[in-house]
Amino acid sequence: MGRILVEKDVEAAVKGGSVYAAGGGGWADHGRMLGYAAVNVGKPELVSIDELQDEDWIATAAAIGAPASTTPWEMQGIDYVKAVQLLQEALGEKLSGLIIGQNGKSSTLNGWLPSAILGTKVVDAVGDIRAHPTGDMGSIGMAGSPEPMIQTAVGGNRAENRYIELVVKGATAKISPVLRAAADQSGGFIASCRNPLRASYVRSHAALGGISMALALGEAIIAAEKRGGSAVIDAICKTTGGHILAEGAITRKEVVYTKEAFDIGTIRVGAGEKSVTLHVMNEYMAVDDADGGRLATFPAVITTLSTEGEPLSVGQLREGMPVFILHVPMEIIPLSASVLDPSVYPVVEKAMGIEIARYALAARA
Repeated sequence: MGRILVEKDVEAAVKGGSVYAAGGGGWADHGRMLGYAAVNVGKPELVSIDELQDEDWIATAAAIGAPASTTPWEMQGIDYVKAVQLLQEALGEKLSGLIIGQNGKSSTLNGWLPSAILGTKVVDAVGDIRAHPTGDMGSIGMAGSPEPMIQTAVGGNRAENRYIELVVKGATAKISPVLRAAADQSGGFIASCRNPLRASYVRSHAALGGISMALALGEAIIAAEKRGGSAVIDAICKTTGGHILAEGAITRKEVVYTKEAFDIGTIRVGAGEKSVTLHVMNEYMAVDDADGGRLATFPAVITTLSTEGEPLSVGQLREGMPVFILHVPMEIIPLSASVLDPSVYPVVEKAMGIEIARYALAARA
């Protein structure tokens, strides 16, 4: 049977999601807002994919954009609900459930409010266990598909007359950039519902169990918090099966914001032959040792933790700060079709100037 998500699950989802955010931003407070709104207005239900019929429709609930605190973004919980309603109208059939494109500080909770209000199930599956820079990486194999899809977007800064409602149809690769442009016009961050697919397709292409993994991790973190930072870090390692790859003070941060709305660059931790370099494209995509040897690569989970065990986003990092680098190898996490799709890597490799596909695809070679 499904699990009714309740108040205590909100903080667990935010905290576990923050580790899987892999240095990506997102907003913990936005996640809490979505979660508390959902559990206060109804009974959002988390179900395994096996509780749905093969022919049931499932879509992806996502938030699009790179909301800096400097942009005039405004996203209300109701925007996520309206995006689902618009997709159902365009599809002409009811959605049975929603998955998310990735875990994150708020994205782990993207499907909760529509579930509470519309009754769509929160399906325990994700486009990627961890956060990633491009929508294609969470599109469960639809990135290169010529099949026409439906995508909707809702939200925007009301006071500045930036509120937008958008329904687009076409091949994913052609309509996804339209939604990114809408996010920009709306103030930097917009709610979306996209790519309705049959449950049978989701079962074989998504990373199954991704939401309950985030919840279990958050529960372990909360249980360890009263014992201090090292207990939290131990709990994160034990629950994820990961390990601390390196630790040290940040000795150099060189990350720039590009016009394509990506934070790209490197962060060096430690000094001399013990130093490691984190490669960033919104999230941590790879770690190299002092000689340039590869230690970890997406889709493995790579996260920076403070001495208190708090997951730090790239934007929070400052030179001189001590950090621990968590690595959860890709061999021990469920991987979706999209992170095993060679077509999603060239754009990222070009932007970053490093190899990723060769390592990412080796896991299943």
